[in-house]
Parts: sequence; C-alpha cells; structure tokens
Amino acid sequence: MMINDITAKAGAHKPRKRVGRGESSGTGKTSGRGHKGYQARSGGGPHSLHEGGQMPIFRRIPKRGFNNANFRTEYDVVNLASLEQRFSDGDTVGPEALHSLNLVGGGAARVKVLAKGELTKKLTVEAHAFSGKAREAIERAGGKVNLIDVVDSAKRAREKRNSAKNRTRGRKQTRLEKKRSAAADGQ
Repeated sequence: MMINDITAKAGAHKPRKRVGRGESSGTGKTSGRGHKGYQARSGGGPHSLHEGGQMPIFRRIPKRGFNNANFRTEYDVVNLASLEQRFSDGDTVGPEALHSLNLVGGGAARVKVLAKGELTKKLTVEAHAFSGKAREAIERAGGKVNLIDVVDSAKRAREKRNSAKNRTRGRKQTRLEKKRSAAADGQ
C-alpha cells in the first residue's frame, strides 16, 4: 500500500470514459452514439435554439416597436475634478489630450464634460458636449468652451442617398423607357 492510496478519497477522481476501445468495454464500435443518423455524425446535433419542431421562441415573439440602442449617442464622460487634477493653468484640453492621459477612449469617442468637482484653473476645453453647470464653471474660472462639430451619420446618409437620386435623374434613357415615352406620346 502506498501513502497516496491512503490519503486519496474514494471517488474523488473519476476516470474519464474511454470510448471506441473495443467491444468488451461497452462503448466500442459506435462509441455510444448509436447507428447512423444526425446525432451519430461529427458536428451533428440540434443547434442551441432548436425546439424539436415547435415554433422557436424568437419567431413566436412579435418584433415591433422602437429600440433606441441603434440610435443613441454615447459619450465618454470627463469631470471637472479630473481636469483640475491633470492639467495646468492655461492648457488647451481636447479629446487627444484626454486620450493621452487615459481619461477617454481613443478613435471616434465623443467627449462630454460634466460638473462634478471644482475647477479653479483657466482652461480652454474642447469637447462634443457640455453640461450647463460645467460650462458655467469653466467660464467662471476664466476659461473658454469650444464645441466640436459632430457630423450626423443619418444626415450624411440622407445627403448621399439624395445625391445618388439626382445622378440617376440626369442619366440617358434606356430603350424600354424610350419606347414607353413614345407610346405615351402617340396616345
């Protein structure tokens, strides 16, 4: 008898089932999958949302109404206390400077300044949005507030769509359109 046999608890480590290791093991040949069929194939079996032929839940639930998740504007928030702590008097604070100090995310992140904390330094702050109290606090400290223009993606798409319509209006008529217009003139 070995010391590890004495200290090991019975059944604490169950050996894994070794399938496909001979007929006498009980799980030889088909390895417990049965004969042929969808479940016997590799990668087979119903997908996670399959309900046995019953109408799946995502098809039973009506899909209507408005969801603002696709349209909401998200901002990275910066408080006045962070500006007071990280910047010195007379600095210009923009999204790039805030990103370099890891106060906001990079890329196309929009920045909004909120009024949590005190501001005593004279800063020029450039951001996409300001709360009313934050704007007042910056201007009271002698600083400037510059709003960064945001291009509205819906407006940009609308302009693109309209310019495409205008381009198609000025194109040459097809043969079918010429026939139709000739037939309309003849009547």
